[in-house]
Amino acid sequence: MSIGLAAALRARCLRVQPFKKGPDYIDAAWLALAARRPCYHLDPYLTGFPETIRQFATQSEEADVAFVEGNKGLHDGMALDGSDSNAALAVALDLPVVLVVDVKGMTRGVAPWLLGVLEFAPKVRCAGLILNRVAGSRHEAKVRAAIDHYVGLPVFGSLPQLGPSAAIEERYLGLTPACEDEVAESRIEALRAWLEAGVDLDALLAATQAARHSPVASQTAEAQSSQEEDEELTRCAPPFVRVQRRCRLAVRFRLAYPYDKAFHFYYDEDLHRFAELGVELVPFDTTTDRRLPKCDALWLGGGFPERAAEVLSENRALRTEIFAACRDGLPTYAECGGLIYLAERLRVSDAVYPMCGLFPAEISLHARPVGRGYVALSPLPDHPWQQAQQLINQPPLLAHEFHYTSLTWLESVPPRFAWSVVRGHGIDGGHDGLVVHRTLASYAHLRNLPQWRWTDAFLSASVDAAMAAALA
Repeated sequence: MSIGLAAALRARCLRVQPFKKGPDYIDAAWLALAARRPCYHLDPYLTGFPETIRQFATQSEEADVAFVEGNKGLHDGMALDGSDSNAALAVALDLPVVLVVDVKGMTRGVAPWLLGVLEFAPKVRCAGLILNRVAGSRHEAKVRAAIDHYVGLPVFGSLPQLGPSAAIEERYLGLTPACEDEVAESRIEALRAWLEAGVDLDALLAATQAARHSPVASQTAEAQSSQEEDEELTRCAPPFVRVQRRCRLAVRFRLAYPYDKAFHFYYDEDLHRFAELGVELVPFDTTTDRRLPKCDALWLGGGFPERAAEVLSENRALRTEIFAACRDGLPTYAECGGLIYLAERLRVSDAVYPMCGLFPAEISLHARPVGRGYVALSPLPDHPWQQAQQLINQPPLLAHEFHYTSLTWLESVPPRFAWSVVRGHGIDGGHDGLVVHRTLASYAHLRNLPQWRWTDAFLSASVDAAMAAALA
C-alpha cells in the first residue's frame, strides 16, 4: 500500500519523500523506486528521538508530501512501554496516522478492535482509515456502518485482495528486492492503479495536512542555516541520492562498493554521508565486472550472495582481485553478505561455492535465522578503527543483524575479533567482526549514531591507510 501511495502521489507531480521506520533495507528500496527519491530510515531505538526528529526535518524539507511507513502494528516496538513504537514516533514527529485495517472475515467486530487500538495511545492523532482485503460491496457497507456508528473516523477507501500482477513475492528476509524483480516498474504501476481505484487521495491529503511547527520546524530551521549552496546529485548506483557537500577531503578518495543483485543493502543516509565528506563513490557489479575498480577503500554491503552463489563463484577473476587487494592492505569494510563473500567458501544445501578466500571460514545457509534483531556491540582492543577504540569502556553501540547463515572457522589459530557482542548473536554468540589485514567483516549492520558515525570512523582509518601507502 505504501508503494502504491508513493507512486500515486508522484503521478500527481508531487515531490514525495518516503520514510521507513526501522532498519529494513528492502521495503525502503521499493519505496525509493516508487517515489523516485531516496527513502530514509527513522529508527528511534537506534538513534534516539532527537536525532530521528532532526533526520525527518532535514530530509523532508524539500518535499510536497512526506509519509512514514511503520513496521508491524501501531503499538509495536522494542520497549514494553511503547516508547519506540510507531505510535510514539507519530507523536514525536507530530504526524497524523492513517490506519490500514485488514478486515478480511470482519464486520461489526472491527469497531471494538479499533476502539481498543485508539484508546491504547490517546495522544495519537488518527486522521482516518483505509480498509484492506475487502470482499465486496456488501462487506464494505457493513464494515463502514460499524465504523461510522461506533468509531466515527473517516474511511478514505477500501481495497480488495491484491491480484498477481501487483503482489510482490516474499521470501525469508521479506519482500523480493526491487533490483531482483524484472517487472518491478510494472508492478509499481499495478499497485498505483490498485490504490487509486479504491482510495480517495484528495480526502486523505486534506485530512493529513500538517503544519510545520513543534520540534520539527525548529530542527528544520537549524538544518537550513547549515546548508551550503553547492548541492549536486551524486552519481551512484542506488538512485536519487541528493547531497549537500559541507566539507571535502584534502585528497581525492575513491570508495568502491558493489551494487547488484547480490549486494544492495546500503542506507541512503550512509551514501549521503560519504558523498558529503567528499568521497567519490564508485559502484561496480560482482556478477558481471571482472576487475575491481581503482579505489582507495572497499565497502561490501549486505544482500543475498547465497542467491547468486554460482555466478559469484564463477567470476573467479574478480574474486582473485578482491582477495589480492585485501591481502595487500586495501581498507575494507564488509557487512553480512560482504562477510560471506570474503570467506573461503559458501555451502548452500549440498553445493559448495568458492568465495574470495580472504579468511579461512565456511559459511553455511540454514532454514531458520541464526541472528535476528537489534544487537549491542562493544569494541575490542583489536578493533582496526581508532575512533572505535576510543569507545572501549563506553556504553555499547547499537546495530542490527538478520542472517540465516553461520560461520565455521577452519584453522586452529583463533580469529581476531573487532566486537564483543553484548546483545545478539554475531559470529559465535559472543563476538563479531573478523579482522584480517585492514579488513573488518561483520554480521552486524551499523547505523550512524549520534555518539559515533561509523562512516567517519571507517573513512578516517582508510584515509590514514591510503596516505601511509602513498608515503611507503
